[in-house]
Amino acid sequence: MEHVSATAVTDAAGTVTGWSEGARRLTGHTAEEVVGRAARELLAEDPPGPAVAALKGTVVLRRSDGSPLTLTLDACPFLGGDGTPAGYVITARPPGDGEPTLAGKAFQQASMSMSVFDPRQNYLRLNDAACRGMGVPEDALLGRYFPDTVEDAEHSRGFLAHLRQVAETGMPVRYESFTGAPSSNREHAWSFDMWPVRDDDTGELTGVALAGFDSSDQHRARQRLALLNEAAASIGSTLDVVRTAEELIELIVPRYADFASVDLLQWVLGADEPPTVLEGDIVLRRVAHGSAFEGTPEAAVHLGETDIYPAFSPPARALRQGRAAVSQAGEPDFMRWVAERNARAPAGRSYRKGVHSMLAVPLRARGTTLGVVVAVRIAHPDDYGGDDATVGEELASRAAVCIDNARRFARERTTALALQNSLLPRSLPGQAAVEVAHRYLPCGSLAGIGGDWFDVIPLSGSRVALVVGDVVGHGIPSSATMGRLCTAVRTLADVDLPPDELLTHLDDLVTHLASADRPDQGGEVAELGATCLYAVYDPVSRLLTAAAAGHPPPAVVMPDGTVRLVPLSAGPPLGVGGLPFEATEIELPEGAVIALYTDGLIEDRDRDVDHATDELCRALTVRTDTLDDLCDTVLKAVLPEEPGDDVALLLARTRALGADRVATWDVEPDPAHVAATRQAATEQLAVWGLEEASFVTELVVSELVTNAIRYGEPPIRLRLIRDRTLICEVSDGSSTSPHLRRAHAFDEGGRGLLLVAQLTQRWGSRQTDSGKTIWAEQSLEPPEF
Repeated sequence: MEHVSATAVTDAAGTVTGWSEGARRLTGHTAEEVVGRAARELLAEDPPGPAVAALKGTVVLRRSDGSPLTLTLDACPFLGGDGTPAGYVITARPPGDGEPTLAGKAFQQASMSMSVFDPRQNYLRLNDAACRGMGVPEDALLGRYFPDTVEDAEHSRGFLAHLRQVAETGMPVRYESFTGAPSSNREHAWSFDMWPVRDDDTGELTGVALAGFDSSDQHRARQRLALLNEAAASIGSTLDVVRTAEELIELIVPRYADFASVDLLQWVLGADEPPTVLEGDIVLRRVAHGSAFEGTPEAAVHLGETDIYPAFSPPARALRQGRAAVSQAGEPDFMRWVAERNARAPAGRSYRKGVHSMLAVPLRARGTTLGVVVAVRIAHPDDYGGDDATVGEELASRAAVCIDNARRFARERTTALALQNSLLPRSLPGQAAVEVAHRYLPCGSLAGIGGDWFDVIPLSGSRVALVVGDVVGHGIPSSATMGRLCTAVRTLADVDLPPDELLTHLDDLVTHLASADRPDQGGEVAELGATCLYAVYDPVSRLLTAAAAGHPPPAVVMPDGTVRLVPLSAGPPLGVGGLPFEATEIELPEGAVIALYTDGLIEDRDRDVDHATDELCRALTVRTDTLDDLCDTVLKAVLPEEPGDDVALLLARTRALGADRVATWDVEPDPAHVAATRQAATEQLAVWGLEEASFVTELVVSELVTNAIRYGEPPIRLRLIRDRTLICEVSDGSSTSPHLRRAHAFDEGGRGLLLVAQLTQRWGSRQTDSGKTIWAEQSLEPPEF
């Protein structure tokens, strides 16, 4: 006999309400002939007793042709809204077909949850694993509509939609969900394969079968992997210790912990060296914490406060052992630690009663312990286990390296900034040529402190040198190179070299420094470069002479408010070597403002240089009470919120020494004119009211003019300048500079310059286009005794 699956549905009174195609094929009766009739009318023999319950077991049916058919029937009730049977689902099989086949046994005993539904999503069959998952026997589910068998309608909605999709389209689908099982309090991840079941002969869809696999372990493994991947992208976005700790907390709360904290050892936040041994109670400082429940329990220790972990506590044990420590409710040390924390917390801010598991992981980087991460589970149903400890150690390792990087960066930045500040002029020297104001802003980006510098150097003849420079790179090496160049500029300025010659010597120095720093390059110049702008302002002639080595040109604001950039030949950066530098000379009125700056003020990857330069020029025209106020105005108007490079700004307002403060005489190259020249100088001092300086001035004038006549070449000129000091200058056409030497006992000469050096504040010589100038300065302040 052909094996055909037959199913009929009756109401509670035993009237047939449904008739399957298998039943038609088995009995020959169509649905039109059977539906609406009493089920017992289909029997060849009247069974004993009323109702459909009599249709259980082996019965004899009458086919449509009148022949008898012996079948084994099963009747499964389905319940109505009041909980009473609303009808029955009756399945039939031939006698002897009750023993399950091998395929039937495989279905029933499969470890996967397997079920079969009719096209209207009513249960037709379930295996043992499905019944265990549902928490009820198969008889309680057969014939029932799926949504009526689950409590969580929200989670079942997607499941039902996919069942309907298979029934309507006849196409298999795969569906994944994360929901609880009725027989378990834990949420499970499920992977379902759903496929259509068709009639062998007609191909008509007669049901939907599914196999569900509990993939909770794989799902949690993927979650842990995703957490680690996210940690690699989200932790360490800044080189800030506290922010890095906050990023770790934001990552693990609430999906990995209901409460978590990051506590660091005191030395990590300071400049101390790490402790060699961690023993006893351990003191740490709270830098970050977070909770899934507001106010619980972070108020026990506020951010920035110190926290003491007793020696018995799991966090202290993790710190001493250098590995994760897992503790669960019921363990003595865990319960003692929770009680100790709750005793310290304000009312209502203690650990909740549901706290059941804790994981403490030390923060270790490069073999050094930095602190500890404490994670606590309260509402999370699962205790921490071995896999969680492994993930916790991976997260802590990532965070620890980032925290250590931030700590090292902060320490190097502090060192570089201290070095930078020690090398920059703390207070600018007094001079009368210009009024100055300056600003230096260290870089706040990850690149670190740069090598920007500025300086104001008094020169002979009341002149002043204005300098700005920028060393390539960032960090301590750049600061150290900046210090070398700053010192070199001061040394070369003391020789009174003109700007273009000074930059030439400075360029040679940078080339030598680069070669010395990389001796392994076989004489090739290493990548060490800098830019520099060197300008000299003379208040007597009101001339500004400037030269640049790859540096932005200065801006000049005239007294009438107009502003322009000085048209300099930029020249190559320092360290390129072999190329000339050119000086530009312009005359400035008194009260003009000269603005020197580094490229960090106008150059940025997100800004147009020309636009930033225009903003600088506009900002310089703003009228302010002081140059200091103008510095602030310029920085506020031009700088972005987060500049990516150091910024040095130097503003100088020019002054002029008029004819009433300068006296000049042409001197005949004849020793007979020395006395007349000396007398003229004395008379000029009287006009200025400086009679007290006459004696020294006569000696200086006599010595310098005599030397010029004897050893120099015409033309010879004497100039007196009344500034903060009294300056005596003698110029001649010879380029030979005098040298100070000590005369022997029987020498007739050689004592003149020695006498000048002892009587004046300072003296020196400088080369000019037409020869040289010997100068000496006297203090106009009364001597202190």
